[in-house]
Amino acid sequence: MKRAQVDEARRMLADQLPETRLLTAGSLSPAEGQTVLLKMESELPTGSFKVRGALYALGKRHGERPVETVVASSTGNHGAAVAWAANVLGIPARIFLPETPNPVKRARIIALGAAVVEVGRDISDAYEAAHAFAERHGAYFLNDADDPDLPAGPGIIALEILDRAPDVARIVVPVGDTALIRGVAVAAKGRKPDIQIVGVQAEQAPAYTLSWRAGKSVPTETCDTVADGLATRTPLGPNVEAIRTLVDDFVLVSEGELLDAVLHLLLEEHVVAEPAGAAALAGLRRLEGSDGPTALIVSGGNLSRAVLERLVA
Repeated sequence: MKRAQVDEARRMLADQLPETRLLTAGSLSPAEGQTVLLKMESELPTGSFKVRGALYALGKRHGERPVETVVASSTGNHGAAVAWAANVLGIPARIFLPETPNPVKRARIIALGAAVVEVGRDISDAYEAAHAFAERHGAYFLNDADDPDLPAGPGIIALEILDRAPDVARIVVPVGDTALIRGVAVAAKGRKPDIQIVGVQAEQAPAYTLSWRAGKSVPTETCDTVADGLATRTPLGPNVEAIRTLVDDFVLVSEGELLDAVLHLLLEEHVVAEPAGAAALAGLRRLEGSDGPTALIVSGGNLSRAVLERLVA
């Protein structure tokens, strides 16, 4: 993916998706000794950044040749994004989720008119089932981990940040399947080559962090984390190669740090974020200061009742 494709995606999506706000985090900036900004991707339809990539990739494919059915595997947010994009374009959608998915995200997918199939213990199992279904039925499998067009959608986030705050020195990004950080890094470094891009993963789902450090794909046996949006265990080789050249650093955060970040955003900034959406804040607390403002991507706001009850407890 090149920066020009991000520009194309921005033009294509301008009429469908509004620019999200970039807020100064007043409770964080003094403590961190620098200006901390929150990029509010949770304000988009379906409550996450994922609609950017889903609408761009599906729209581009549908424009090239009609898509009769679109299939996706997801822990929730990508599935809801594909369902939303399919609804906009008038295309039937079938979303494969792991068993016992986030009920907020599952309900949203169904409300958007997509069929839901629950299968397997995690996203890797759901992927296999979705891929097999697409092969059998000739459906378009929109997989956010390896679709070549999809990262251009979230790349728009970096352009919006730098339009509003050109002095931003660092962008901290939650990392699941890497589409978000790959898109953001290409767009940000295309405009400002010295900007720092930092990825954040959960300690209990560290596959891409381990792979970035090792320079090769390092799968894990499990990816059991409260941040279901970060739950990947099988890194793809091309994605590992891409993040090795694009990402400046990775940090791992604990389950407690993720929940603390959710609570801080809720109580101090009045921002609702799911654990994956709050991961950038958890990661910031493990980083040293930067030479300029730091932007944290609040990637999703679909906070489940179960997580909320854990916070209260």
